[in-house]
Amino acid sequence: MKKIYVKIYFITETERRMGMNKLGLFLFMTILMMIWGFNVSAIKILVSSFPPITITAIRILVAGFFVFLMLGVIGKVRRPNRKEFQYIIYGGLFNITAHHFFLAHGLMETTGANGGLILGSGPVLTAILSAIIIKTMPSRMQIIGFIFGIIGVSFIVVIGNGGLSGFSFGDIYIFLSILSQAFSFILISKAAKTIDSRLLTGYMLVFGGIILAIIGLISEPLAFTNLLDAPSSLWILFLASAILATAIGQMGYNYAISKIGPAEAAIFLNLNTFFALVGSALFLGEQITVYHWVGLVFIIPGVLLGSGAIESLLRKRRTEKMKPIKEKNVANK
Repeated sequence: MKKIYVKIYFITETERRMGMNKLGLFLFMTILMMIWGFNVSAIKILVSSFPPITITAIRILVAGFFVFLMLGVIGKVRRPNRKEFQYIIYGGLFNITAHHFFLAHGLMETTGANGGLILGSGPVLTAILSAIIIKTMPSRMQIIGFIFGIIGVSFIVVIGNGGLSGFSFGDIYIFLSILSQAFSFILISKAAKTIDSRLLTGYMLVFGGIILAIIGLISEPLAFTNLLDAPSSLWILFLASAILATAIGQMGYNYAISKIGPAEAAIFLNLNTFFALVGSALFLGEQITVYHWVGLVFIIPGVLLGSGAIESLLRKRRTEKMKPIKEKNVANK
């Protein structure tokens, strides 16, 4: 009896600690999504105050070097092989260079609210590209999610801006930004089979940042002289964006995927869109209209359905319900 009691106590105590750890991780993810959402406003302020490409390149490089510093401390840095290096090049071009190039230009010509909402369609675009490129066909639930996502983004960009006459090229740039990032996720999923995703992120940040810096030197030759005149408050915002949002944020999100799974982690990306709206109202003084909220109502279920998060959770719940039945049948035999 004593042995059985000790065993039951051990299992109960283990489950209790795991639950507390999971609760702490959920709290961390919520805070991370708030940082990422508010970072949309931070980037808009930075690209409006500095030469956009140059400041974006410096921010990415600072984030990349910070990632390598953290990985070096825990002994996770190594040289990639030839195949991994190819993924770093292509991933860096799409995930870093193209994504941040279009994001910087887009936020100069559109509102932070629109930018945040269009970025919120990323998981749906990733699911669509997965179906096209790696032949992962969407389910009925995902197709419904795609439709909801398209309606939500269209509602914000077209109706929310006063019809087609109010359509902004900045909105197109933001869409190209998230499209290039969504495509890079396909490459990253293949590369992560042989290389630590955190190390892959560091290499891509440095490589993509160097390419952006070269583009900045060509398109903004006097940029570095303008940087010296910036007030200290902008540099504090710059460091917060580079270290908290880009470096630590990306590594933290990858850690969450390894602990709770990609589907469960994807659910939190909906909070990113919500906090981007809140941030644009708090920090940029932008007006959040009823059209933005209606678009958000469509985007949230679109992401949940289109990313497959709901289906994954339903399957997990059905599996957990079947466990006691299976164990009972085995015991009876």
